[in-house]
Amino acid sequence: MNKINCFKAYDVRGRVPEEIDEDIAYRIGRGYAAFVKPRTVAVGHDIRASSPPLTAALVKGLTDAGVDVLDIGVGGTELAYFATFSRKLDGGIMVTASHNPPNYNGMKFVREGSRPISADTGLKDIQALAERNVFGPPVAARGTVRQVDVKPDYIEHLLSYVDRRSLAPLKIVVNAGNGGAGPIVDLLEPHLPFRFIKVFHEPDGSFPNGVPNPMIEENRAVTIERLRAERADLALAWDGDYDRCFFFDEQGVFIEGYYIVGLLAQNFLAKTPAARIVGPS
Repeated sequence: MNKINCFKAYDVRGRVPEEIDEDIAYRIGRGYAAFVKPRTVAVGHDIRASSPPLTAALVKGLTDAGVDVLDIGVGGTELAYFATFSRKLDGGIMVTASHNPPNYNGMKFVREGSRPISADTGLKDIQALAERNVFGPPVAARGTVRQVDVKPDYIEHLLSYVDRRSLAPLKIVVNAGNGGAGPIVDLLEPHLPFRFIKVFHEPDGSFPNGVPNPMIEENRAVTIERLRAERADLALAWDGDYDRCFFFDEQGVFIEGYYIVGLLAQNFLAKTPAARIVGPS
């Protein structure tokens, strides 16, 4: 049994090809299919150069197990999660290494309802199956692959959270870090009264301006400098697969995430007073 070292607590992540390659991606697809037993799975990938071949191998593993694949193409982790719950699929997999350097890649997994799969909810089981690499006889019928653009539905879903008539015409600096957020901002832009000042906006899997991780303090400087130079109202920055968003106020002060969680909780409670908010203790 070959040990696979790219499995972490919440996802798969490792150097390409030393820790994750196409053979491992194929075996992960077979392992996911054996554990989750899905009928249809959404699969997407980020903008890294290694993502298309890893995705192709993953999809082959799934379809060899009889799983139908909804190929949502290039995007971010949020897009895969959205496709899974909005299309009522049995699972979703995103090929991404998020904020890690260009020579890394990995995967994030959910099951029906976009419920995350982590080490204590099945990821170790998928690892064991992939390492064993014994999946029984071929299935009677291989799964199919269908390409679907879910971005229009995703944009409509995002806009459903706000009353656009109440939005002020703000000037906002947006830093995609050459990750996947840029195209989504472009699709949102015509629907919003904001003027976006775009920094490192074009997706580029080589990350020529450094890894897209605003949690690293020195990475925030360019966003803050541009905000102050433009006298913008606020700034946003994302990690590579845009499942994390970071805020800066009008003075360029980084706003810690727990304040944003509080603001979101306030907003949702105003709409649904009886709702429960789950958070860390």
